Amino acid sequence: MNQGLRAIVIGLLCLSMTSCGWLGCRKKKKDYAKPLPPGVMALRKLTDPKDYPDFGTGFKNRQGLVEAIDHSLDYYRKPSSKQFFPYLDISHERAVKTLEVFKKVLAEAKDPSDLNRIIADRFDVYISIGCDNEGTVLFTGYCTPIFKGSRTRTPDYKYPLYKLPPDLVKKPDGTPVGRRTPAGSIVPYYTRSEIETKQLLAGKSLELVWLRDPLEVYIAHVQGSARIELADGTEFIAGYAGKTDRPYISMGLAMVADGKIRGDELSLQKIIQYFDKHPHELRSYMRKNPCYVFFTESDGGPFGSLNTPVIPYRSIATDKSVFPRGLIAYCVTKAPQMKTRDKVTLEPFYSFALDQDTGGAIRSAGRCDIYMGVGPDALLLAGRTRSEGKLYYIAVK
Repeated sequence: MNQGLRAIVIGLLCLSMTSCGWLGCRKKKKDYAKPLPPGVMALRKLTDPKDYPDFGTGFKNRQGLVEAIDHSLDYYRKPSSKQFFPYLDISHERAVKTLEVFKKVLAEAKDPSDLNRIIADRFDVYISIGCDNEGTVLFTGYCTPIFKGSRTRTPDYKYPLYKLPPDLVKKPDGTPVGRRTPAGSIVPYYTRSEIETKQLLAGKSLELVWLRDPLEVYIAHVQGSARIELADGTEFIAGYAGKTDRPYISMGLAMVADGKIRGDELSLQKIIQYFDKHPHELRSYMRKNPCYVFFTESDGGPFGSLNTPVIPYRSIATDKSVFPRGLIAYCVTKAPQMKTRDKVTLEPFYSFALDQDTGGAIRSAGRCDIYMGVGPDALLLAGRTRSEGKLYYIAVK
């Protein structure tokens, strides 16, 4: 990452990933990360059209929506996608039909009211029960930062992003299980602190690329991908390959808990000031998060967990153990909009999106991450996204 992005990224540290993100935030009344009981899904079908949202508001901006739908259709064509259906009363065949019909609806609808009418006539509507069984969902943002990198270690580039280690055990759906020992047993994977302080992955030809700053490495871990610019002018995406079974713990929350920064004073400037004055504390706070993420090189993308490209504002990340993969969602919340570089305002956000990614720290019905794109503007906006709202899904009748 060039140094001009550092301030933006620090702002991102305040707001991304968990219910309070790296921010840690103030004491919250709602537990957005509250897990559902075993076997319970995140969605509930709405039986009264009076409870439907205004889908017509989403009619105004449909850029990239058809492309995102086609990506989900590509995923549904893979035989492996069938193992995740039925979801409630939605079969795999019905999921495919939903996308095909909705593409036609987008071309057919004459105006916002017509779109509302068509959805009410032809589709069932579901709502996430949220963190409180009343539909409250916390929306945050994520993105793909841009970093400078080197294929080899140099004095300037000495902090690696690692490839997936062979001893990491995952379920078929990608859920991490732990580490397989030489004896064949499975134990919890090493913590971030153990990996870094003991150099447990070094010297095993697992280094994908070297970055200039340990904070850049950590940001890539949290965002799940990064665009890497090499000195010869070429670039590639360091995409998400997997993570350890250790839980994600917010660095910002730890800072607030330790009294380093007051929760009600936490801001971009406060974070920058703190680490500028206390750079020696950065590693200790990063290592409070035991989870560790691994990467793979990709020429395209960035890709979501369905291995399809993610589209800015048209792809969302949720907990795939309780939400349907690839289906059409409708986000009703607030999101920042950039008027100028120095002026960002919070505006109502009504948008159709496809559920195409998995949040590394999202494990509940009360959380949703909106993908916001690549580069410094996306970093700035993602770092300021944190609003409650409602999350709906549609399925053709």
